[in-house]
Amino acid sequence: MRAYALSLIACACLAPALPATAQSAGAWTIALGAHHVDPKSDNGRLAGGTLPLSIGGSTRPTIAVEYFVRDRVGIELLAAAPFRHDLDIASLGRIGSTKHLPPTLSLQYHFAPHARVAPFVGAGLNYTTFFEEDTRGALAGSKLALGDSWGLALHAGMDIRAGRGKIRLDARWMDIEGDVRLDGVTLGAARIDPLVYGAAYVRTF
Repeated sequence: MRAYALSLIACACLAPALPATAQSAGAWTIALGAHHVDPKSDNGRLAGGTLPLSIGGSTRPTIAVEYFVRDRVGIELLAAAPFRHDLDIASLGRIGSTKHLPPTLSLQYHFAPHARVAPFVGAGLNYTTFFEEDTRGALAGSKLALGDSWGLALHAGMDIRAGRGKIRLDARWMDIEGDVRLDGVTLGAARIDPLVYGAAYVRTF
């Protein structure tokens, strides 16, 4: 699936603009869908590099609202239901879980918003907050906490006309990294840096 997401980003970036009327400034779009957060394979090593951390994926409903400040240029805010991730350490097994919310603000360019197939690209800022961490197994009874994160976010995809709306296929890369603390002691950093890919139904207002 990560290969699919990377291919989608490449296609959106390389696709030529198709002839169509430009999206008007002042328009709004709302995209309702679902996305999967797929953390990279190496999520950091804790306790001086002795404990390799692995973070599982998660799929949740999402909503994105975009306002066009100029023809073809929009500012998008992405929100989602809380994602839940299992946390594993190779030598200890499942040691807990965490939830996170990743609101992301992006500036986007739509190559041909009214075409049948309309690619777009964007870049912006992601803020990720972690909460409801729990522990189990070897760390049961300990207090686990992950620090919040600010980082770059890249976005690419395509809108496919479907009746009065559009079907959106898209992928994002986010720079997400947070300190890992156990009973108040910092053990290292969780480097998530996920690909986020999915689909949504888009309406313009």
